[in-house]
Amino acid sequence: MATRKNLYFFHKKDQEMLEKVAPLYELAKSNDFSIVTDYKKANIIVSIGDDGTFLQAVRKTGFRDDSLYCGISITGNLNMYCDFHLDDVNKMIQAMLTENIEVRRYPTIEVTIDDQVSFKCLNEFSIRSNIIKTFVMDVQIDDTLFETFRGDGMIVSTPTGSTAYNKSVRGAVVDPMLPCMQVSELASLNNNSYRTLGTSFILSGERQLTLHVIADGNDYPTMGMDNEALSIQHVSKVNIKLSAGKIKTVKLKDNAFWDKVKRTFL
Repeated sequence: MATRKNLYFFHKKDQEMLEKVAPLYELAKSNDFSIVTDYKKANIIVSIGDDGTFLQAVRKTGFRDDSLYCGISITGNLNMYCDFHLDDVNKMIQAMLTENIEVRRYPTIEVTIDDQVSFKCLNEFSIRSNIIKTFVMDVQIDDTLFETFRGDGMIVSTPTGSTAYNKSVRGAVVDPMLPCMQVSELASLNNNSYRTLGTSFILSGERQLTLHVIADGNDYPTMGMDNEALSIQHVSKVNIKLSAGKIKTVKLKDNAFWDKVKRTFL
């Protein structure tokens, strides 16, 4: 950690936030950290806000796998991606200097739309109808047609993303040490005529999931990449797989993923 001294701070630029983070800038400088304005020159990227800010920081800086990400919360609570409070940043600086931290590696998923547009997600990819009509997709696992889905849509989440949107639809919470992705249904239609698995399922990191959109007025779906919406007309195929790259974050040695789950939900 001692060799990582270039910090890039990601946060809102309004006057209120600038006043809040000013002591952090001074503290970093006083401990011989260099503050850079170009994230490409940083080896530590610090997000200041909440989990949504952290997701934006990762996306806006290009999902760098050669840099460490660190989350600082400005709310009253620590979040899933935020290990430090803004009012106790000295703890973070000292942890870095004394190497009282560990590096956590989070899997990401790579999504490709119609073999043209590709992007990564740290939490989840979601796809759903943009009209009030049943959304139909053929679900393919590798080369096997698994099922024909009818309902509102689907969520494909990473292990860390399993605690977010996925959990709200009763998906499982998955240990991030497992290289996998989880598929969860949104309001699937199950009756005597139509049938889906009707539950979340987990795919190995070696698998590829392909969703074939059945064009029936629903070929302009609303898609979500983490906390951003993406709309593309005439979508016919979505390929999803586990990305080779991982996001590295710093954490205190006594603040593991399951400590975060317990603190957040129990």
